[in-house]
Amino acid sequence: MACTRSPKKPAPGDVHVQRMRHVNDQALHIETPLVESLPLCRKVQGRVWLKMEALQPSGSFKLRGIGNACRKHAASGVKGFLCSSGGNAGIAVAYSGRKLGIPVTVVVPETTSSRAIELIEQETARVVVRGASWQEAHDYATEALEAGWTYIHPFDDPLLWSGHATIIDETVRQGVRPDAVVVSVGGGGLLCGVIQGLRRNGLPAVPVIAVETEGAASLSESLRQNRNTALEEITSIATSLGAKKVADAAYAYAVEHGVHSQVVSDEQALSACLQFSRDHRILVEPACGASLAVVYEPVESLKDRRDILVVVCGGAGVTIDQLEHWSNALHNKSDSGDARQRV
Repeated sequence: MACTRSPKKPAPGDVHVQRMRHVNDQALHIETPLVESLPLCRKVQGRVWLKMEALQPSGSFKLRGIGNACRKHAASGVKGFLCSSGGNAGIAVAYSGRKLGIPVTVVVPETTSSRAIELIEQETARVVVRGASWQEAHDYATEALEAGWTYIHPFDDPLLWSGHATIIDETVRQGVRPDAVVVSVGGGGLLCGVIQGLRRNGLPAVPVIAVETEGAASLSESLRQNRNTALEEITSIATSLGAKKVADAAYAYAVEHGVHSQVVSDEQALSACLQFSRDHRILVEPACGASLAVVYEPVESLKDRRDILVVVCGGAGVTIDQLEHWSNALHNKSDSGDARQRV
């Protein structure tokens, strides 16, 4: 009679090795669609390609870089992840932690929407509210870091930039070699990644249009002063662009690459969000609407381009009601200003 054996139970060390191999091999982000936008093509002479980062599992491009960083740290046996965020980065860290089986705490400023907080908690992360802006939340988080935990910076980390660079890798693999790229800038992590991606795909001379909103235009102000400088406060409704100062690397990349800095109003960003929802049936936040705005109302540097890539960076913590509320508030504010001028 043949002798049968029960499968050998793996030793704890074997389980750890297998888990770490899986962590290292499996990216947490997905490959997103590259969509030609006919409504936006009508605004320029060439074609407009949308890299749909709003369709990432976490709702924004942040998952590319943050997922990359979290996988690397998970492989070293980290006990937990701590981050500070106005929303999107926090959701991405929370998602990554849940997928990797690692606890997460996210510190958010008071400006963070209730919807963003709900989405972070939905990923089973703990949320702490501290400070009037991201900078105050960041300061609190770095002081509260526990032994064995890792702080995941929302934009100033080479691991994030290399992850974000995969946006360009995918775009080229999907058959488009852009001759202009439009990105929104908050802390500058996406800008760093896009420029890295262009360089490693043999596109170092492709112009990058870096877009910010009035009241959150720290890169534009830094370029104007020829030094990386901090804003006194953030007054834009695009709170995801609410870094008072961009990463030093982002400023250096912007200078080296000769980026085209563009600043749009909150009204233009909101209008672009609402028009985009009608044209493409997808909601994005004002931070993303800023990039769309310079194509809906084309800036001079885009009008003669053949293949324009717009990174639709996303924004999970926004609703149509919130967009309409902001739009009405800005409209009423504008009307009040006009009335004061008439008086």
